[in-house]
Amino acid sequence: MRTIGIRREDKTEQERRAPLAPQHVKELAAKHDLQFLVEKSTHRIFKDREYLDAGATVVEELPPVDFMAGVKEIPLERFQSGRPHLFFSHTIKAQPYNMPLLKRVLDEKITLLDYEVVADERGRRTIFFGVQAGLAGMVNTLWSLGQRWKAQGHDTALASLQQAITYDSLEDAKTSIKQIGAEIKKTGLPSGLGPMVCGIAGYGSVSKGAQEIFNLLEPEEITAAQLRERSAQGTLDADTIYLVVFKEEDMVEPVEDGATFELQDYYDNPGNYRSVFTQYLPHLTMLVNAIYWLDKYPRLITWDDLSALFLQEALPKLTVIGDITCDPLGSIECTVRPTLPENPVYVINPETREDTDGFEAPGMQMMTVDILPAEIPRESTIAFGDMLSPYIPALLAADFSKPFEELEPELPLEFRSAVIAHQGKLTPRYEYLADAVEHIA
Repeated sequence: MRTIGIRREDKTEQERRAPLAPQHVKELAAKHDLQFLVEKSTHRIFKDREYLDAGATVVEELPPVDFMAGVKEIPLERFQSGRPHLFFSHTIKAQPYNMPLLKRVLDEKITLLDYEVVADERGRRTIFFGVQAGLAGMVNTLWSLGQRWKAQGHDTALASLQQAITYDSLEDAKTSIKQIGAEIKKTGLPSGLGPMVCGIAGYGSVSKGAQEIFNLLEPEEITAAQLRERSAQGTLDADTIYLVVFKEEDMVEPVEDGATFELQDYYDNPGNYRSVFTQYLPHLTMLVNAIYWLDKYPRLITWDDLSALFLQEALPKLTVIGDITCDPLGSIECTVRPTLPENPVYVINPETREDTDGFEAPGMQMMTVDILPAEIPRESTIAFGDMLSPYIPALLAADFSKPFEELEPELPLEFRSAVIAHQGKLTPRYEYLADAVEHIA
């Protein structure tokens, strides 16, 4: 019988997710000859008893297993030498803070599989928390807006909204937002705050989660062009809530005069394009960033863009930026650092580029929690497990003692691109990481 270990998450106290829920364990154990060993945890959203009832063995610490699965990074001392491990390693961009982790993987002759690069034949990710990040991120951004307005002296229905992590379930949060939307429709917003306009950059899975939450307010959806035109004409209704979902052609333009935007060309030659996103900033109340970004692409907002916005108006309409993507100094350059749920927001000063925790300081309110799905851990674990569980039997059947070229055909197609290292060596796709590992300070 093959054994799979589910480790307790210990990167932060707020991390309450698991890769599989008890219902997945029960179904897999019933249909396949697998033994599940689950580490005891005092803070995981699903209790130890639930895994026991599902047929798993609950242990204080995992003994050697055939396959280990987790969610976030594993402490260096908790790796099992020579065995396959599956988790979000945050190494594929040669992130400096995780190069010691990758070095330990290589030194211990471990096979590392990473959810982030599990993808189908068209390169589409098949296992992710994107929707859940969008769901929790929008709840938190709306909460941030209500609290920021309150700090500025505006009493609004949004002030009653709580941070996502404080609700017993996502449904409770949704109920609150529906009630807030009804109250705003009935009484409106204080003079000067309307119209309330939410911009969401991107239209993928993260954006879909964010839209699901914002749509509970029953907004009127308009295009980026309509936002520009109607703002210029003064025809936006002050008592209406608006939603704008920005696509690539809204956010960038070709550098060459007279050239037209072509999506594939933008992907292939991003250096030929520049951001035009600043034209929307004066008309937005809140911005949610839900794009996947690499440094070869133009930034959505730069420090200079933000400084220019505050030069136009000391207290601009744009009140909060919820950066769900959360790449520090990335697509939103003023995202200076990620935050955790217990201290989720800060205000950045566009002149000094300094940040201050909380809601009170002058500047731009930022919500940059980088473990947003952990704020709705039950829904996140179930959704993630629904995506992961179909692959588990094949992963457990694979012979990880074989050389990579022999192992690869045994893996599910989607996992062949997800093996970062095998038996202590970087696989061909990820050999570019060797320099970063060698130059660890």
